Amino acid sequence: MKIAVDAMGGDKAPAEIVKGAVLAAEKYKCEIVLVGDEKKIRDELKENSLPITIRHASQVIEMGEHPADAVRGKKDSSIVVATKMVKSGECDAVISAGSTGASVTAAQLILKRIHGIGRASIATPMPTPRGTTLLLDSGASVDSRPEHLIQSGIMGSLYAEHVLKIKNPSVALLNIGEEETKGNEQVRETYQVLKNLSTMNFVGNAEGRDIPTGKFDVVICDGFVGNVVLKFGEGLALTIMKLLTEELRANGGIKLLGQDLLQKTFKNMSKRLDVSENGGAPLLGVDGCCVISHGSSDARAICSGIGVAVSYVESKIPAKIKAAL
Repeated sequence: MKIAVDAMGGDKAPAEIVKGAVLAAEKYKCEIVLVGDEKKIRDELKENSLPITIRHASQVIEMGEHPADAVRGKKDSSIVVATKMVKSGECDAVISAGSTGASVTAAQLILKRIHGIGRASIATPMPTPRGTTLLLDSGASVDSRPEHLIQSGIMGSLYAEHVLKIKNPSVALLNIGEEETKGNEQVRETYQVLKNLSTMNFVGNAEGRDIPTGKFDVVICDGFVGNVVLKFGEGLALTIMKLLTEELRANGGIKLLGQDLLQKTFKNMSKRLDVSENGGAPLLGVDGCCVISHGSSDARAICSGIGVAVSYVESKIPAKIKAAL
């Protein structure tokens, strides 16, 4: 298996991207192609005996650029070149921590959407006390129509079953209440179709508070809503950790409970909440494997993201989506 890695995408590129690729090549025993400025990549890569090669790309799409214009205008950008390597069959998957918009646009323009899929959908695994809740769409597109939400449910269910290994995953529709009469026209119409589908285990509406509890395996929503939920969750987790630390220090909790015990507890909590533990979210609905990592990804997150790509390819999710449709 060969993975194309956008070495220039992300806040910590190319140093952390290269380090993550080295870790992944050792851990997952896969071939990796680092795509981007060859000199900068080689300076970070040094000498190694791992199956890692470099494909030079002279351009980089920056975070602030308009995704569609940048993808069309920068033909030799690292994300475009890497995505084309998947299209040609030279690589099995592409992963990038760069501009999410550029990654999504490149995948849809180059790999194309699977026939019958109206919108691609980012499927983000959310940590919960019960394991993982898959949230989609978490930002690939906005203003989704009911058919797009239904397709997200089908794709999310397949991914949860075959990659996350959840048997008969429960699928819920994000809404402002449990009753099927609640919500806007978009979700009410979607609900009426979902409750009559036999292609997934639809269990009704989910409220925002249900997501972090792990009550449902898959939660579907519009990309605008999903991205707000995702970023709110990230900020809330950081805030809770900070407030808890401040309270323990102010009230003598560190001394009372013991610094070693608290450090171990906080380390374990941070690990469960850390985006680095997952590393990447698959873009479902395109005819190929594309994994999107967080912009702040470090080497450990990139390594994990490559692991997501490996599992995605091995599970043949695009083929399963085609069969389901």
